Amino acid sequence: MGIMRRRMRRRLLVGGAAAGAVAYHEGKKHQARADDEAAAPEDDTQYAPAPPASTGPDSGDLDEIERLAKLHDSGALTDEEFSAAKAKLLT
Repeated sequence: MGIMRRRMRRRLLVGGAAAGAVAYHEGKKHQARADDEAAAPEDDTQYAPAPPASTGPDSGDLDEIERLAKLHDSGALTDEEFSAAKAKLLT
């Protein structure tokens, strides 16, 4: 009977050690995954808002361009003056 007891005890010890080793390694894997998730940077990047889309000249600008065109046609403004004034309104 002594041999049977030793074999049984040995099976229990080996089986328990194997189960403990498996549990230990699973715990290490779990901890490694948790560490990876904690180390991953969160995407808190904040961007400046997009500039407003250019809607083109408004009706006041168009009226002013028409007035400048009449002055240009009458000779009160040179080509350069008219072009500069129009460019200033359109930008």
